[in-house]
Amino acid sequence: MSTQSPSESPEQGGEGGFKIPDTGVFVSEYNKKIFEATRMPERVKILDTTLRDGEQTPNVALSTDDKLKIAQALDELGVDIIEAGFPINSEGEAEAVKRIATAGLKSEVCALCRASKTDIDAAIGGEVDSVHIFLATSKVHLEKKLKISKEEAIDKAVTAVQYSKDHGLTAEFSCEDATRTDLDFLHEVHRSIEDVGVDRIDIPDTVGVMTPPAMTQFVTEIRAKTKVPLAVHCHDDFGLSVANSLGGVRGGADEVHVTMNGLGERAGNAALEEVVMALQAFYGIKTNINTRKLAFVSRLVSQLTGIAVQPNKAIVGENAFSHEAGIHVHGILSESSTYEPMRPEIVGKERSIVMGKHSGHHAVESRLREYGLTLDKDQMKELVKRVKKYAESGKKLDDAELFAVAYDILGQETEPVIRLEEFTAFTGLNFTPTATVVLNIDGEVRRASETGVGPIDASLSAMRSAVSKTIVLKQYRLEAITGGSNALCEVTIKLGDNENPSLLSLGKSVGSDIVTTSVDATIEALNRLWVCKLSANGKKEARKAY
Repeated sequence: MSTQSPSESPEQGGEGGFKIPDTGVFVSEYNKKIFEATRMPERVKILDTTLRDGEQTPNVALSTDDKLKIAQALDELGVDIIEAGFPINSEGEAEAVKRIATAGLKSEVCALCRASKTDIDAAIGGEVDSVHIFLATSKVHLEKKLKISKEEAIDKAVTAVQYSKDHGLTAEFSCEDATRTDLDFLHEVHRSIEDVGVDRIDIPDTVGVMTPPAMTQFVTEIRAKTKVPLAVHCHDDFGLSVANSLGGVRGGADEVHVTMNGLGERAGNAALEEVVMALQAFYGIKTNINTRKLAFVSRLVSQLTGIAVQPNKAIVGENAFSHEAGIHVHGILSESSTYEPMRPEIVGKERSIVMGKHSGHHAVESRLREYGLTLDKDQMKELVKRVKKYAESGKKLDDAELFAVAYDILGQETEPVIRLEEFTAFTGLNFTPTATVVLNIDGEVRRASETGVGPIDASLSAMRSAVSKTIVLKQYRLEAITGGSNALCEVTIKLGDNENPSLLSLGKSVGSDIVTTSVDATIEALNRLWVCKLSANGKKEARKAY
């Protein structure tokens, strides 16, 4: 599961320690001791139900186009089976399922169905590859919700599976609320649907009531009497969905049902990103997932569903690889495994050093160095002092604010070299957005006009063109500060230079007009890039370049 890196000393991988695996994941060797005696599958299939169970998250309603975008992203991510929706639910749902099923995806496209011919017909009309049929089997569901006997339940299950197989579909079946179903009855249902050719059997922990050891034992007992592949579908009502999913795999499950970002009804489902990384890190089990795309798909799903990812969310949260404490930062800068269980890049994230009251000299110096800024010992001492003073009053500095303080200490922000003298932007219906700027660059007046996909893009392109074609936009961030149509916005611009990739600069501005605020932020960033160029090459070379 792990291999020692060339730079690792033998002592690092000793008793109770860890070895640095070539996967970039740094976990305790005790995990291996616990699991090495258990037979584990080499590979586990991932069924993603973001578009079905995930959309059942309160206040989430995805358009057909949005569903297709997410499905395409999941396909590129490497998801084995995409549960595209519940086609009998509505005409819009049926249309979305069919568009996904006919989009030429590599993933198997699945539709949810009740144990009903009408539901299965709707899935057939959607041209899906498979159906996920469900029927509740617990006593409370049979007596209080469905009001049918056990015999009637078995008959409905068998009829539904047989009907789907007769129509050429792959059939997966779930005994809803399986973990609160009498085990003998569960075995009886499973035997009956196996007799008519069910392809996969899912074990749902519908209301999240299992513990990991119980889930392992439960699946183990079902595995012993079942011939077809098993899946687990765990909910997070007690915060155990991922742990229960892992427990199910340990018990013999070959497939795990998940949602991106853990979306789903009530407390949600097992999160795809957490399950996949945990399978890899703790069990050494492979999936078809390209983990480097996890952060991108997480952001896409968050954007389209309107459900923000909590900052401290495992794997994909904003703070998952953020560090502030001085001791931690010092360790991270020396060797990332000291305070990170995995390298951020393997899940498509970047490490972030946050400036706050716990920040130390190493963190601040490292952050400045990334942007090509160097302060002497006394200047650095003053900068750290100011950072801590801001933090103690409740203010954490972002990069733009940190560099504003650093430039102030350097005394290089008093007289901007680049000034905006004129600016116009035009946009409208059936009109290509165009912007014109006049800049005064160290006494030289320059004019430039550019088009773009919008007035902001055109304006930023014109400004970069007027200064230097080597300047590139690295990042554009827009945030609303207040509400309403006259809301204040905050724009942060990050610029780089193709001639010297080590040079970066940040500009930030606040205003009520998005376009002019973006222009103001860009002017600030351009001036700081000039200073970086000056520091790196001297005034003559900076003037020659810009």
